[in-house]
Amino acid sequence: MAKWGEGDPRWIVEERPDATNVNNWHWTEKNASPWSEERIKELFNNIAVQTNIADLKITGIDKCEGEACANNRKGKLIFFYEWDLVFNWEGKLNGGSGINHCGTIKVPNLSEENEMSDLDIQVNLKDPDEEGELLRQIMLKEGKLLVRDQLGKYVASLKQEFSRGMILPKKEDVKPDQIKNLSSGFNKKVSMSPVVSNEKKVVGLKIDTTSINQTHKFQCTAEDFYNALTRIEMVTAFTRGHVKLDAAKGGKFELFGGNITGTFEELVPNKKIVKQWRYKQWPDGHHSLVTITIDQKNDHTEVILSQSGVPSAEAEVTRNNWDRYYWQAMKQAFGFGAIFGDM
Repeated sequence: MAKWGEGDPRWIVEERPDATNVNNWHWTEKNASPWSEERIKELFNNIAVQTNIADLKITGIDKCEGEACANNRKGKLIFFYEWDLVFNWEGKLNGGSGINHCGTIKVPNLSEENEMSDLDIQVNLKDPDEEGELLRQIMLKEGKLLVRDQLGKYVASLKQEFSRGMILPKKEDVKPDQIKNLSSGFNKKVSMSPVVSNEKKVVGLKIDTTSINQTHKFQCTAEDFYNALTRIEMVTAFTRGHVKLDAAKGGKFELFGGNITGTFEELVPNKKIVKQWRYKQWPDGHHSLVTITIDQKNDHTEVILSQSGVPSAEAEVTRNNWDRYYWQAMKQAFGFGAIFGDM
């Protein structure tokens, strides 16, 4: 039995930059299936098979059934994936009859248990004839190589995409200077700079405004996403600079070297954040109203951003900076892989 005050370190809750999964001991899992389906479709969309004998290509995917996920246990990343795939191919023989032949390529056993060289790849031909059989033989030789190469890219990108944010740094691994000395584009006037004169700004001037609406889907829980925008340690991590933050109704915040400031109007844990939000270069006293709605689904979290009162001349640059300095920065810092986003 451990002495008093000398408990098993696996059960001691130490301070962490993100305050979660101490020492990476707990099992954490991310659903990689939706991302995988899109990635596989992308990799097999109209790709040419290299051969001088025929004009051949894989036109797309006909069947994509299975699942994929990434797990972290005791600081070790484990990837599980199992897919039953069918691709369509077509082509015609150079100097032949000119008839276009087509068929399918079946990969019934893509999984982490099988080496890429051991994949069972079956090439089938629709409406067989002599030319078609010759094309099938070419696909058996050259097409198989291409399929293995593209699936290898999928596996590599799966591991790269879902490794980010899975193993979190310990307290002693994060040095304050590493965060303090990093800079974000929001700290540079060029990153979000409207065209303004050097004359003194006039308070009360009527401003032509518009709204920004974005919908994004992230591979994280609603709690993770909410914490990333309300916990000072996590906000510091993705903004890469000094942060002032009081996440309570009426609480103030100051980000990106004072370029972004505002006040929290409403906070519903893991559901909604409403705040008055302004950029330093906007006319004095002018704020926009930002509402971020967070909705956790079965395999992802949907985030809806609504921002009203944005100066019309600044709408495009403001929209781009939400993408770059919030969503993409959070993805890089915490591994919140975006499935896709609409603006």
